[in-house]
Parts: sequence; structure tokens; C-alpha cells
Amino acid sequence: MPTSFLRRLSLVFGLSLLASTAQAENWPQADWQSQPAPPSAAIAELEAYAFAPRYDAERKGIRSDALLVIRDGQIVYERYAEPTTAQTPHLSWSMAKSLLATTLGVAYGEGRFKLDAPVAQYYPPMADHPQIKIGHLLNWASGLAWQEDYEYAPLKSSVVAMLYTRGRDDMAAFTAAHAADAAPGTRFRYSSGDSNLLAAALRGMVGQQAYADYPWTALFEPLGITSATWERDASGTFIASSYAYMTARDLARVGLLMQRGGRWGERQLLPAAWIDFVATPFAGYQAQLAKLGDAVPGGHWWLNAELPGSARPWPDAPADTIAALGHWGQGLYVMPQENLVVVRYADDRDGSFQHNELLKRVRAAFAAEVQP
Repeated sequence: MPTSFLRRLSLVFGLSLLASTAQAENWPQADWQSQPAPPSAAIAELEAYAFAPRYDAERKGIRSDALLVIRDGQIVYERYAEPTTAQTPHLSWSMAKSLLATTLGVAYGEGRFKLDAPVAQYYPPMADHPQIKIGHLLNWASGLAWQEDYEYAPLKSSVVAMLYTRGRDDMAAFTAAHAADAAPGTRFRYSSGDSNLLAAALRGMVGQQAYADYPWTALFEPLGITSATWERDASGTFIASSYAYMTARDLARVGLLMQRGGRWGERQLLPAAWIDFVATPFAGYQAQLAKLGDAVPGGHWWLNAELPGSARPWPDAPADTIAALGHWGQGLYVMPQENLVVVRYADDRDGSFQHNELLKRVRAAFAAEVQP
């Protein structure tokens, strides 16, 4: 039998297998299928933690605005705290960074850039930093002298200046003007500036005409996301560090895409190589210097990886957990082996909330019933 025929037969068989697998799975259409889990003691314990009495005057304690759990592609739990509802596009804060990484994954699959390409190739204002590559920015390892301090240290904060004062009109240019204080790729330093440089580079990758709609045409529309808003600065660059909004149900679609290895139905939207990259710990990260419970940086996603000399950041969550995290307690948690996706929107202000505690209670309530 001719080899070419065998190759075609193998391809047909592979596509048929993929199609049958996709059809056997649950995928959201215009909305999610819902199979609420029956009340249980474990769910009551989860709710007691996530939705503790809310003291709005002091803004203290754990203040969940939304909690959504997807198991096997269906909603098994959903609860909101006023004024947030299922129809509310909630501010993502730094979960926008992972949304950008996912958008870039589509562009990567289209051959629009390489990880080892200089950022300046796509964003000329980075010409003074020719050694900084796209992959360095994705690992928050640009080496730029950046201070990611928030409301408790506003005077020395690079990110506050970028978002609200000197840099607000052109956030990428503001970041590019920073000096270097480490060689690119040698040091992890969390930087919202790195994220906005990536957002500016995306324009150079896809072209000015396509840029304004690219997150929608590349990612949101294929996933059926209809609630997304993504703010841009005065230069027209997406504020990829902070200012994307969508409902919990729409954000969960991004989680399901990641849970299923970048595949949406019969379409491999994100290349397997991209999933591998974003889920690989940054080699220059020194876990022993991190605070207890800090997740490990990957490619603009956060990982529950156990590195040499350190424990798993969230010991009660699976090692393959990957997360998008944001200021004031935002979280999109993906647990591939357990077929779980969790969205939490929040307004935490005092550090009471612990990722591990939430995930431990979610697993106790829902993971045991996961179907093969």
C-alpha cells in the first residue's frame, strides 16, 4: 500500500477521532450548560470561606464578588454578591496579562512572531534595549529597572506612574524609557510595564488595521465571548496590564480553553508548543526568595509548580494548576487533570484571602465527582 495513502488514512482517522472526542465533551454554545451540584457540607464550607459576612464600611476580610466552578465543561456552582451578577463585566486587573498571553498564543500559531525575536522588531521604541526578547517580557524578565508597588507605596511606584500620571498617555513608551538594571532573561521581576510592552508589540505583529479588533477576532469571538471590553491608552495600545473586563462566565471560557490544552471544539486555537511555554516555570525564578504561597511565574500565567528546594505554592491544589491572578483577589484557576475551572472575582483589601484555602475547599466540594 503506498506510503502517501497511509499518511492520508492516518490523517483522516486522526481528524475523525478528534471530532468524535470534541462531540463527546461538553462545550458552551451561546451559554453554558448547567448541572448544579446538590447541597453538601463541603459546599457549605466553601461558601462560609468565600462568602463570609461582608463589612463594606471597613472593606476588610474575604470579599468575593463572584465564584463560578466549571466541571467537565458544565457549570456546577455559581454565586454572586451584589452588585455583581452573572451579567456584570468585572474588572480583571492583572488577569488581563494572561488574557494577553492567550491572545499572543493565537498570533504565535499564525506565525506572526518568534519568542526569541527582539521586542524592537515589533515595537521600535525598544531600540535602546536590543537584547530584550519577546520571551523575556512574557517571563517578566526584561531586566528593566521597574518598581511594581501599588497604593501602599505610590511615590516610588513605576506602575502607578504608568497607569495614572506620567505614563498614562503612552504606557509602552513610558516603560521603554526605563533603564536596565539586569541582563534580560536572568532575573524575575514582576512588571506591568513588561505586559504593556507586549501589547504594543502585538500591534507590530498584526498591523495597525487589524490591531484594534485582534483580541476579538483571534480569541474572544472563537470562544463565544460577548461581554469583553479592553481599555486602551491615548496612543491606542491595549492596557494589557490591568484594564480588561468580562463576565465570570466568559472568563471561564478562557479557562476551559487552557484546561483542554488550547483546543476549542475541533479547533486547536493555541499551539501545543504555546501551552508548554506558558506552563513552564521561568528558569531564572528563585522560589526560595518568594513569599509563602506565591505562585511560580510561567509565560504570563502563574503555576503551582514544585521547584527544587521549595514546596508547592498551593499544597492542596494539583501540581498542574495554572492560574491568571489579579489585584484585590481576582483569580482564574485551571486544574486540567481534574477537569475543573474556577473563576473568582473579588474586592479583597487586607490580604485575608488565600488561594490554597479556596482551592482546597473547591476540590473537596467538586473534584471527587469528576467523570473520566
